[in-house]
Amino acid sequence: MIQYFSADYVIPVTSDPIKNGIVAIEDGKVIGVYKDIDTSINKADVKSFSGVLIPGFVNTHCHLELSHLFNVIPEKTGLLEFIGKVMENRGKDTEEIITAMQKADQFMFENGIQAVGDHANTAISAEIKNTSKIVYHTFVEIIGLKEEEVNAKIDEARDIEFYFDSRHSSITPHAPYSCSKSLFKAFKKSVSEDNIISIHNQESEEENKLFRYKTGDFLNFYEKIGLDLKEFKAQARNSIQSYLNYLPASNHTILVHNTYTSIKDLDFITRMGRKVTLCLCPKANLYIENVLPKVQLFNNHKFDIALGTDSLASNNTLSILDELKTLHQANRELNILETIKWATINGAKALGLEKELGSLEVGKTPGLVLLKNITNLKITDEVTLERII
Repeated sequence: MIQYFSADYVIPVTSDPIKNGIVAIEDGKVIGVYKDIDTSINKADVKSFSGVLIPGFVNTHCHLELSHLFNVIPEKTGLLEFIGKVMENRGKDTEEIITAMQKADQFMFENGIQAVGDHANTAISAEIKNTSKIVYHTFVEIIGLKEEEVNAKIDEARDIEFYFDSRHSSITPHAPYSCSKSLFKAFKKSVSEDNIISIHNQESEEENKLFRYKTGDFLNFYEKIGLDLKEFKAQARNSIQSYLNYLPASNHTILVHNTYTSIKDLDFITRMGRKVTLCLCPKANLYIENVLPKVQLFNNHKFDIALGTDSLASNNTLSILDELKTLHQANRELNILETIKWATINGAKALGLEKELGSLEVGKTPGLVLLKNITNLKITDEVTLERII
């Protein structure tokens, strides 16, 4: 059965917004997007709304298996304190973890999220993802700073990846501060070109201090957990400029957070000619470091920008609309037509899902979301949403 939906505006994302547009959907698939005056559709068959119709959101960065840490870790204590608290508290009862993940998955779907790039360290989320209404791409994280463990860590990640959909999963280094140079080199040799990479990048200035000068709080952190950094050498440059060369050159790479990424770092990435998406998680950045990334700087450099929520350990909700509100409140000059791309098609491209979702185009199954209480196409705190499809 074909369903017709209309609103004050339809934003297809990959084409111009349509005033009083109509979206035709059959069995979840878009079969047409029309201008009101260009169609002979019977008005009685059209369900009309006040607001803006958009495709479902793409949450490009999440950690579903940390959902049980909601309200456990204090805010604004810095990345090192945050990591320590996650390590202390993540090993809860399995049933508690599964219940929290189920609630988080349902919340994301109800709040218009159609796809998620999710980081995992275990296979505990596999069953939930296999039965979810959301499309997940799972990034199995590799963490390893001890030289003798490099191959074992990659094998362990491969074993975990086996439990997830092979079309929508890959292994990835966790972060530059949690992976040795040897691990990066071994990873580069072990993955194919279709292995999407998603790595935490420059979430704290302490990361840059570590790579530039071999100073800062990371040294104390490593000492506490019994890691010896004798072999690590100061690089006299920020972290991204120190490790990007060790990642496979042809693989699509999602750099997550980028809270302390500078213009020189962006110039470096550009010169490298990599397929890079910058994923921003503004609410998590405020929760952990109380700092937002330099959004306009990234936009001016013409990078693809995507949005993520991070986990409930570092956020009070898994809502891409709330991430948009945070960005628009801090950057009044942002344009909704640009940031909706960040929240939809750019994330879909980053996760290799652009043929299926991310825009209202014929043949796609992108979901359909209504933005309500929206005036002059502005994202404000008053905007709410309703999932239509």
